[in-house]
Amino acid sequence: MAGLGGSAHVRSAAAPPRFTPMRLVVALGGNAMTAADGTAGPEDQRAAIASAMDSVADLIQDGHQVVLTHGNGPQVGNLLLKNELAAEFVPPVPLDWCGAQTQATIGMLVLDTLDEALADRGLDIRSAALVSRTLVDAADPGFTNPSKPIGRYVSAGEAALMIDHGQHWVSAGARGWRRVVASPEPLECLDFPAAEALITAGYVVVCCGGGGIPTVHHDGEGYAGIEAVIDKDLTAALLAERLGADALVIATDVEAAVVGWGTDEARPLGELSAARMRELAAAGHFAAGSMGPKVEAVTRFTEHTHRTGIITSLPQITDAVAGRVGTRVVAG
Repeated sequence: MAGLGGSAHVRSAAAPPRFTPMRLVVALGGNAMTAADGTAGPEDQRAAIASAMDSVADLIQDGHQVVLTHGNGPQVGNLLLKNELAAEFVPPVPLDWCGAQTQATIGMLVLDTLDEALADRGLDIRSAALVSRTLVDAADPGFTNPSKPIGRYVSAGEAALMIDHGQHWVSAGARGWRRVVASPEPLECLDFPAAEALITAGYVVVCCGGGGIPTVHHDGEGYAGIEAVIDKDLTAALLAERLGADALVIATDVEAAVVGWGTDEARPLGELSAARMRELAAAGHFAAGSMGPKVEAVTRFTEHTHRTGIITSLPQITDAVAGRVGTRVVAG
């Protein structure tokens, strides 16, 4: 298998080995959690996650040990809207609470649909979802100058009510007002030892959803959640490193990262070194709000571990892990 030096992990006897099984951290993008048109009703989310779990189950059937993480943007957006509509009557729920709630909700849907997909393949493998925290620095510059926009645009009057609840909102001119929050660097996946224990016990583990619950540590006071949004792909890279993953797979809605996006010179990237990916990123080929964090995540993972980072579309993750499609960042 090109580009991946796998380490041996426990595999199901139901699937004859075609290659060395690996430990994979698979990060599912927000598109895996909603319908194709972006709607996010309960049935839309269940159907989308069920489709995603078919692809994940194929990896497990091939004998790979899989750890899942996921986005939660649409789900947190729904909670924020409820916060705003009810703000006159009920205090808004803080972002760390929103993260915990969406981890549990999405985790439940993943467990239900993945268990079904595995059973359909004759695999007696169970899954477990872990409500999990990510440590950030309370002194991170993002808290001084919050700049990550979240939620919808509202009128000045609606924003004023939320500002009275301690939130930070900024004017976007004719579009209205929008909330901005800190997006600090992830420092540690606090609960990865629990994930490791579950993996060792044979479970497919879901953890660090939405980048993890943003958490700070105060000397003499312990841990506490904090209002912030952590980039899920950067947390996925950290989680993959801590768990000793053989590869980090960022599953998105395109087959590969592309240079020259939107131009006549657009071309997909195949296998390239982390150093070359850094050069392309510095040249501005990857948008900050979309492909940029994914490229940064796989490049960091490869630089720190000398193992492979992969970007590909969700339906093609099996072929991407086998080295047939996708962008593959390798050491060198």
